[in-house]
Amino acid sequence: MSYALILLAHGSSDPNWRAPFEHFAKALTERLSTPLRLAYMELSEPSLESTVAELAAAGVERAEILPLFFAAGRHLRRDVPGQVEALTAAHPSLELTLLSPVGEHPAFVEALAAVVAEQAGESARS
Repeated sequence: MSYALILLAHGSSDPNWRAPFEHFAKALTERLSTPLRLAYMELSEPSLESTVAELAAAGVERAEILPLFFAAGRHLRRDVPGQVEALTAAHPSLELTLLSPVGEHPAFVEALAAVVAEQAGESARS
């Protein structure tokens, strides 16, 4: 079964806002063997809709969507699940799974704590 991972960012009309996400996705693409796509929920291209359509057209059978969000607010509780439901109906050959946002992962919390501690001039405590 062919698989892909979609990194989902919120989106912005400001290209400077998108640059860190594009850099991050490029670095991951070079590091991982898993096919990876960066998509935006709104305001930017490639959109989640165009990314899913591209993957479905390429014959991908399963894709997981990893939100690059700190927490599951309204967008991840209502908007994105609605998008995923519509995309599943539009592309029935592609199984889509929405994962928890990266901000809820313990490793993300530890990495962010280390950055904040470094900025504060302290070493991170475990």
